[in-house]
Amino acid sequence: MSTRNSPPVLAFIGLGGNLGDPVATLRSAVHRLMTVPRSRFLGASRFYRTPAWGERDQADFVNAVVAIETALPPKPLLDELLGIEREFGRQRGSDTQMRWGPRTLDLDILLYGPLSLATPGLTLPHPHLHERAFALVPLLELVDDIDIPGQGSARAALARVDRSGIQALSDR
Repeated sequence: MSTRNSPPVLAFIGLGGNLGDPVATLRSAVHRLMTVPRSRFLGASRFYRTPAWGERDQADFVNAVVAIETALPPKPLLDELLGIEREFGRQRGSDTQMRWGPRTLDLDILLYGPLSLATPGLTLPHPHLHERAFALVPLLELVDDIDIPGQGSARAALARVDRSGIQALSDR
């Protein structure tokens, strides 16, 4: 499969962090995402202060979503995002506590066009997107509604989840 002539795909990247100064980190990460190869930055949501998910005994997170148009296939895009995380001091762990624990920066591909994919290390759409208000709220700020492959409408998914504790920040 050639990656040189891949047609551009609309992708949504989730950003989050809760260590250090997460607002400053996300602001810098948004600027860094503007430089992803073979991609065009389309916009970013506001930043949101959100309660921790999974491992709840930790500081609140700051979350956002970025929209890009990319000609990178999913795995090279993921590799680029993991490299950006490392630039910001993120060290990924494999156990659940590290996975959902505190972090400087977390970048996840939430949606990659209409693609559904399940490979080791990458599942699209993000397997928990339809359950996470902290990703759905900023996503739906960028688009009126969008289909989550295998789940249906993002707006309908948001109506089914708890949004309490999610607060838009005026600073981004």
